[in-house]
Order: sequence, then C-alpha cells, then structure tokens
Amino acid sequence: MRLSKKYLILFSALGLAGCAVGPDYEPPKVDVPEAFRDQPATPEASTESIADLGWWEVYKDERLQELIHTALENNKDLKVAAARVEQSRQMSAQARSQYFPSVTASGGISRGRNQYDGSPNPQGGSTSDDALAVLGATWEIDVWGRIRRLNESAQARYLSSEEGRSGVILSLVGDVAQSYFELLELDLELEIAHRTTESFERSARIFGERRQGGVASRLETSRAEAARAQAAASIPDVERAIAQKENQLSILLGQPPGKIERTVKFAEKLVPPEVPIGIPASLLSRRPDLRASEQNLRAANADIGVAIAEYFPKIGLSTFLGRVSPEVSAFTAGSGNAWSVAGSAAMPIFEAGRITAQVREARARWDEAVAQHDSSVLNALGEVSNALIAREKYSASRVEWEKAVTALNDAVSVSMARYAIGEASYYEVLEAQQELFPAENSLARTRLNHVLSVVQLYRALGGGWQAENVKGESVEGQSDKGDKSALKESHG
Repeated sequence: MRLSKKYLILFSALGLAGCAVGPDYEPPKVDVPEAFRDQPATPEASTESIADLGWWEVYKDERLQELIHTALENNKDLKVAAARVEQSRQMSAQARSQYFPSVTASGGISRGRNQYDGSPNPQGGSTSDDALAVLGATWEIDVWGRIRRLNESAQARYLSSEEGRSGVILSLVGDVAQSYFELLELDLELEIAHRTTESFERSARIFGERRQGGVASRLETSRAEAARAQAAASIPDVERAIAQKENQLSILLGQPPGKIERTVKFAEKLVPPEVPIGIPASLLSRRPDLRASEQNLRAANADIGVAIAEYFPKIGLSTFLGRVSPEVSAFTAGSGNAWSVAGSAAMPIFEAGRITAQVREARARWDEAVAQHDSSVLNALGEVSNALIAREKYSASRVEWEKAVTALNDAVSVSMARYAIGEASYYEVLEAQQELFPAENSLARTRLNHVLSVVQLYRALGGGWQAENVKGESVEGQSDKGDKSALKESHG
C-alpha cells in the first residue's frame, strides 16, 4: 500500500506540472468603428443604450407584456433551444468527468471441469469452483492537458448554447412585439376602410337626393356607388390580413390559431420616442449571437490543443483491490487477497499523417470560426445601421403624410360644402374623398414602420433577451456570470 501511495503521488505531480498543449485562447481583433453610420462619436454615446433596458421597460403596453410572458412560457422554438442547452450542459459534464478516476466493480462465482472464472482453462481434468470480487480504478494523468482542452471546448460549447437560447428569446420578444403592432395597425386600417365606406355612402345618398330633385344625373350616383363599393371591397382583405396575423401571433404564443384580444388602439407612443443607441463596441458584449460566436471561437481554439495532444503519450494509472480464490471455501482466507497498482503509457509511432491532418483540420476550423465571427459582427453593425436609417426616414415621411392627410380632410369638408351650395361638381367631392382613403392608409403604414424601426433597432442592439428579476438584474446575466466564473476557475 505504501508503494501505491508513492505511485499516486508521482503521477499526480506529473499531472499538476504538465501544461496544456496547443494555443491559449486570445480573442481575435475585430474592426469595430467608434460610432454607427451617420452617428456622432461623442463621449455621451457610450453611457447608455436602449438595449440595456429589459423588454418590459421598453414595451409599456400591459397587453403586449402579457403576450410576451405567454410566449416565453409556451413557445416551441424556445423549448427546443432549452433542450439544446441541457444537451450541451450534460456533454460538458461528461468531459469534466474525465478529470477523475473511473471506478468499476466486478465479481463472479463458477464451478466446472477444466475451467477458471467461467472460462475454459486446463486443470488436468479436475472439477473446481472459484470466486472473484474486485474493485478496480483507472485514471488518465492529464500531463499534456488533453482532458483540460476537451473540458474547455465542451464548456465553451455549453456557454454558446446558453447564448443561443438567449438569442431565441431576443428574436421571440421582437417577433411578438412586431406582430402585435402590425395587428393594431391592421385594426386601424379596418377602421379607416369602414369610415371611408360610410363617407362614400353619405356622398351617394346626397347625390341620390339631388338626382330625385332633378339637380344631379345618374352619372354622379353611379360614380359615388362605384367609389363606395371599391372602399367596401377593401374591408374583407383587411379582415383576412387580421385573421392571418392573429394566427401568426398565436403560434408565437405556443397556442392554436385563434383570436387575439386587444385593449388599445395603435399609437406611436407604444414605444419610446427617444432611443439612445450606445457605441458599436457594446454589441460584442451584449448581442447573444456575437457572444455565442465568441464561445465557438474558444471551443475551436481548444480543439486545436486536443488534436495536438494526440502526438504525446497517454499516461495512465490503474489499480485493483479484491479477493480471488480457486476454491470458494477459501475465498475469505488471507491468501485470497489481491491488489495491484500499475502505470501505463502509450503513444503513436506511425500514423501515416493522421494526427497531422487532424491538427490541420482543427486549425482550419478555427479559421472558419474567426471568419464567421467577423461576418456576424459586420451583419450586426449593418442591422443597427439599417434600423437607424429606417427610424430617421420613416419619421420624416410620417411628418409629410400627416400634413397630406390633414390637407385632404380639409379638402373633403370644403368640397362637400361647396357642392351643397352648387359651387362645386360631384367630381370635386369624389376626387377629394378618393385621395384621402389611400393617404390615410399610407400614414397608418408609415407610422407602423416608424414603430417597427424602433423594435428592430432594440433587437439589433441586443436588447430583449433579459429575464425579469426582483433586483432588476437578468436571470440569464446571473447564469452567464456563474458559468464564466466556473470556466475561469477550470482553466486558470
């Protein structure tokens, strides 16, 4: 037993003294501008961003908050992401288990002729019985850091899956908010269509009364009826779009297609009017997809060390302790005691370039991961820039459409008054009404696009994945801190 302790101390010292082969992870340099396109690079820009707020702080509408809560509880894509996180968590646990000895137990009892332990064995034709009970252990001494690199890679992939789940939450919150605002805007379009149809009905009724008095012609009443029918024909189309949007939102909520209750009308005040954006560098630490990409880089780097470690010997320690007896009756006697402590080493001599190819493959995967990370950063910057431009341009367009709708409403009132006293023709009235209908719809859609540009900006900046907590700190953020602390402790 003293000898076994010496072997254990020796191999443990070798394991502690060994360094992990392969490159230590260093994040690649990413070319990130100081400010987003057409945005001033000021010190104030780095102090805050709308993406630092939780979705419940950005979307104040209570009904929308209820819908998002339901989606986070029931959405099927989110359940898939959660299952993937659990898979990665258990794969990380499997890799971590290799740090420790593998202990097994075995035993058996047999009786027969020319046999031992249940297997054929020349015994001079004698019949015998035997018994075996052994507790064994094997342990690979991680001299070269192969197991440490395996654990680093598995841990990074686990963290990447966690970020992937956060990314699904971010997209889900954004999709629910977008569908909700689109549904409210469709309600507004339906209201406009009904109001316009009623307006044309009033005109047709006035023209009909004037025709009965011999003042108007059949042409006027026919044109008015045609205009009313065209406006009425748009109602079923809007109702169809509403039903389809409700179905889309129901699926996001993890529910069968059905009606979605609304308690408010569409208004731009449903999202914050002022939107601080922060600086581009903050995307790297906030957006889940970029953080997942960073973890994939770490995993790819660790895989290089795993491949390089195959060049070196695998040093192991094995031991067993138990009883072995050729006679069952002597099984408990002192002569049946058995133990062993052994060290082993094995290394490749000739592999025909297999290990070299594996190392080169791992390095190529690292290059691929770096290129994908760079591409993800560029796409993120592009999404933010597009959302900023959309918000600015839709805001300017909305102002002009508001002026147009105000002017056309005035034109309809004036033309009707002029027609009533005989100073305007029916054509002047219908023309004003026909121009007002599409203008009101265009204004409603422009307002929607302006709101959606804020939704898209919030998502592009990396906001919306945080989970509510009493202290205001996200649950995911706490989990992420704990996982990163564990990763740091595991790899020094």
